[in-house]
Amino acid sequence: MKLNYFTLSCILFSTFMIAQTRPPESENRMRQRAVKIHESVITIDTHNDIDINNFTDEINYTQNLDTQVNLPKMEKGGLDVSWLIVYTGQGNLDKEGYKKAYKNAMDKFDAIHRLVKKYAPEQIELALSATDVKRIHASGKKVAMIGVENAYSAGTDLSNIEKFYNKGARYMSLAHNGHSQFSDSNTGEDDGVWLHNGLSELGEQAVEEMNRLGIMIDISHPSKDANIQMIQMSKAPVIASHSSARALCDVSRNLDDELLQMIKNNGGVVQTVALDSYIDLDKFNANNDASQVLYQEIANELGVAYLTWDEVKNLSGVALEEAYDNASKILKIASTRKEEINAKYPMVNVRDFVNHIDYMVNKMGIDHVGISSDFDGGGGIEGWNDASETFNVTYELVRRGYSQEDIAKLWGLNLLRVMAQVEAVAKKIQTSK
Repeated sequence: MKLNYFTLSCILFSTFMIAQTRPPESENRMRQRAVKIHESVITIDTHNDIDINNFTDEINYTQNLDTQVNLPKMEKGGLDVSWLIVYTGQGNLDKEGYKKAYKNAMDKFDAIHRLVKKYAPEQIELALSATDVKRIHASGKKVAMIGVENAYSAGTDLSNIEKFYNKGARYMSLAHNGHSQFSDSNTGEDDGVWLHNGLSELGEQAVEEMNRLGIMIDISHPSKDANIQMIQMSKAPVIASHSSARALCDVSRNLDDELLQMIKNNGGVVQTVALDSYIDLDKFNANNDASQVLYQEIANELGVAYLTWDEVKNLSGVALEEAYDNASKILKIASTRKEEINAKYPMVNVRDFVNHIDYMVNKMGIDHVGISSDFDGGGGIEGWNDASETFNVTYELVRRGYSQEDIAKLWGLNLLRVMAQVEAVAKKIQTSK
C-alpha cells in the first residue's frame, strides 16, 4: 500500500509528538548506560608521571599507594592503559647535564620494566604497538606504555633516541619547561627569550629520527614556533600528550586555534589534560589564592619549602623535581582540609574539563581529540583526582550526549589510530632505504 502525503504527514507528526512527550532519561538509567560504555571501550590516559621510589621490592604499583595511579586505582576506576612517563627536568646544556639526565631516564625505564616483568607480570604488560594494546586489553590485563617527556635526556647523541625506542618509548617531546638542545620551550613566552626560534638543527634531525623509528612526536611543551615546524616537517601525525584549548584558558601550555587546525590537517590528536590551571585559570587562581596560608602551614609541618610557581619555574634538574615532589605532597594533604575554602571558591572539575573536549571536538572533529590526566605530575581535578575516578569522565561525556562510538574514539581509538599511522610511516621509511 502506498502512503499518500496526508497519511505520511500524520505519521511523522505523531512520531514527533511522542518524542517530545517522552520523559527524559533518568539519572540512574543514564548512569547504567555510562557504566556499560565505560566497560566496553579501551580507556587510555596518555600522561602519568612516576617516582622510581615506587618501583621497588617493598613499595610498588601492586599496592594502593598514595599515588594517583597504581594498579588497584586503575582497576577500581576502569582505566585500561597508563602511559608511564620518563620525565627529566631541564638542566644545563652541557656534557655533565646530559650525563645526569640520561641516567635519570634510564633509571625510569628500568623502573617501568621492573613493574611489568617482576612485580606484576600477571596484571600488567608493556605495549609496544597499537596492536599490542588491543591484544593485551583483550587478555584482561592492564596496559603500560612509555612516553619520554623532554628529549634533553638524549644529550646530543641521536643514537640515544633509538636506545629509548628499544626500551619501549613510543612518544617523546623535544622540550619541557626550559629550552633544550633540540627545541625552544613554551616558557619562552614568559620573558621573550628564545634559544633557537623554534627547532635547532639537532631538533630537526631528531624529528626525522623519530619518524624513522616510529616514535610519536609530542608537541605539548615546546614553543608554538617549534610546534609549527615539527608539524610541517613530520611525515607522520603528531600528538599533544597533555594539552588543552588556549581559547578557553590562555596559558602558554595550551594550544591555540591555529595549532588545533594544523594538528587536524596533520591527522594528529590532542589529548585534553585534566590539570586545573590549564582548564580554568581564573577558577584555579581564586581557589589557590585562598589556600596559600594552608599550603604554607602544611609545608611547615612537613619541613619542606613551599614555592610559588614563579619560584618553581626558575629551578632546574634535581631542584625542580624536588619542588614538584614537595608540591604534590602538600596538595594531597591539603585536599583533606579544604572543605570551607572549596565551598566558597569551587575547584576546577570534570565539567570544566569536558568543556575543553567539547571545544576541540567542535574545532577539530571527533577524530582528533583524546584524554589525559597528568596524574602524579600536577594533574587532577574535582571528580577525576586519581585513576579510581576515571569513570566520572565517561559519565560526563554521556551526559553531554556523546555516543558510545564517540567516547571510544576520545578514550583511545584516536590515539591508537595515530600510533598505527606513525608505525606505518616508520616501516615505509625503513624499507625504502
